[in-house]
Amino acid sequence: MREKIALEMLHYTFMQRAVWAGIVVGIICPLIGIVLVLRRLSLIGDALAHVSLAGVAFGLVAGINPTAAGLVFSGIGAFGIEYLHRFYRRYAELSLAIIIAAGMSLAVVLISLGWGTTATVLSFLFGSIVALSGFDIYIITAVGLTVAILVSLLYRQLFYICFDEEAATVAGIPVTKINLFFTFMVAMTVAVSMRIVGALLVSSLMIVPVAASIQLARSFRSAVAISVTVALISVMIGITLAFYLDLPPGAAVILTSLFLLALAIFIKRFFS
Repeated sequence: MREKIALEMLHYTFMQRAVWAGIVVGIICPLIGIVLVLRRLSLIGDALAHVSLAGVAFGLVAGINPTAAGLVFSGIGAFGIEYLHRFYRRYAELSLAIIIAAGMSLAVVLISLGWGTTATVLSFLFGSIVALSGFDIYIITAVGLTVAILVSLLYRQLFYICFDEEAATVAGIPVTKINLFFTFMVAMTVAVSMRIVGALLVSSLMIVPVAASIQLARSFRSAVAISVTVALISVMIGITLAFYLDLPPGAAVILTSLFLLALAIFIKRFFS
């Protein structure tokens, strides 16, 4: 009986899309997030989410696909972060604060112009399981495959840079280029993840599963595996709760991941 209830939501096309998008997002978010956490760059996700939201608003104004517009703006934001970082090397967080201010103010102005319904805007702020179109699924899948492949190819270099950037430079690794490349991967991940968890919570899906994995993992590889597992479980449970209880999917996903984080801390404290 329970299995029938659980599978009932998959009878709907929009839920099939949501589950597929959730799987993709649940894999790539922690893959990106673990590098951000180890490099203490967690705020990049927030900064690019604000810029991506401005892209969504522009898409609504211009009458183009909001996800595609958000992807383009997020990429521009990634370039902006790296460009500003040259002027504020001793104050790296300033470049993020400037991008957050620019993205949010532009988003507010564009949204205030009145194009698009309130429901459309809220779906990007808090996530939506009914607003995913077939074109969105193509974009999310393409970005997911691209990010997963690139992270796999750059695994050793990213690992080296995470723990000793100066030594990586001495070893001949093109740190500046990889940093820029990685920031663009973060931008792509943020832009496509907004559809599931929303702009306000997308960075949480990158960080919270990684925080849980750090409590349990004994190596970098195991941390990656555990964080992806936690993210996938969080997304699947969150989407299910959102469907049956009529909850915002982003909030349901993140609350689930926070519960798993608390569970990981409990296990770490009392069973290890």
